[in-house]
Amino acid sequence: MIITSSPAKNSFHNHTKNSMASVRKEIHVRQCAENAWDAIRDVGAIDKRLVPGFVVGCRLEGDSRYLTFGNGMTIREIIVSVDDESMRHSWSARGEPFTHHNASIQVFPEGPNACRLVWIADIMPNDIANSISEMIVQGLEIMKATLETR
Repeated sequence: MIITSSPAKNSFHNHTKNSMASVRKEIHVRQCAENAWDAIRDVGAIDKRLVPGFVVGCRLEGDSRYLTFGNGMTIREIIVSVDDESMRHSWSARGEPFTHHNASIQVFPEGPNACRLVWIADIMPNDIANSISEMIVQGLEIMKATLETR
């Protein structure tokens, strides 16, 4: 569960060994939606503007983003969309440990100086869903801290 001063909603669905796991996390952030979205939509600078330390390397190449995480994991992500109107970014991780991955993060305004971030990921195989869910929680906590100090 994400520990914050504001309520957070979490869900994790893992129906059967062969079905796709769906992870949904949300967190409230004391930052206007436009500023949060500006950092999220900057897909080539998340290691600097959004989740420093959680992501320690980020480079863009064509429609792909190559990430190095603080835990040493590396992954290629295809940038699926950056939708300014809905303030939603979606991507798909490719390669080990995933046989399937697609995710999105969306910003919802919650007043003039607050917003809610919702991160949804669909993951296969199911046996990695718990560790990926923990990484999402870590990412959101760092994202919240980073956005609230800018």
